[in-house]
Amino acid sequence: MRILVVNPNTTAEMTAKIELSARAVAGPGTHVEAVTSTMGPASIESHYDEALSVPGILAAVRAHPADGTVIACFGDPGLEAARELADGPVVGIAEAAMHAAALLGRGFSVVTTLDRTRGRAWDLAGRYVAAGVCRGVHACDIPVLELDRDPTVTDRVVAVARAALAADSSDVIVLGCAGMADLPAVVSKRVGVPVVDGVAAATLLVQSLVTLGLSTSKHGEFAPPPPKRYTGLIG
Repeated sequence: MRILVVNPNTTAEMTAKIELSARAVAGPGTHVEAVTSTMGPASIESHYDEALSVPGILAAVRAHPADGTVIACFGDPGLEAARELADGPVVGIAEAAMHAAALLGRGFSVVTTLDRTRGRAWDLAGRYVAAGVCRGVHACDIPVLELDRDPTVTDRVVAVARAALAADSSDVIVLGCAGMADLPAVVSKRVGVPVVDGVAAATLLVQSLVTLGLSTSKHGEFAPPPPKRYTGLIG
């Protein structure tokens, strides 16, 4: 089995971290290929960034056919479009993390990067889980590209997670950025609750769907897009 993990931003160092998280949970016989987008923003921290990341995601899906695909950005950009292109199942990391967290407690809190991304996380929670399961979305106000550079990152994420658990009466923490993929074990040990990394969760969910012989239905909305002329780089 071959799983493609697409980093929708253009920062190769983040791709390396994402790849480690995915490979750590992949089963025997599963090959993980992590790729960095060849076009788009260096990090994704706005609706503008998300929109500009989508062509690179779709180019990666076209260029790297796989049994299943993970979109490794917590905004799940381009998820529906990628499902139209890919033959195998496509899962976003917010989607996988929130579904997993809903299985582990009565409610979860999301700890994300910048405050301006909280609205997108709430939108996705409204789509993925029942009302009231996501109890809160909290920002640690660390830019994505600083996650590997700021030595205080772990302490700040732990502090926000503890405050979220108290404020929300939640049972689980969801890490709201692929750049936090190396943090779940240490944060979980320090705060005392399950902490879900979406990269690992999405990798295992895709692996499970492929093992079950299941993929995105092509019956209706997610059928391949109708052929037509496109202009510019996306053509």
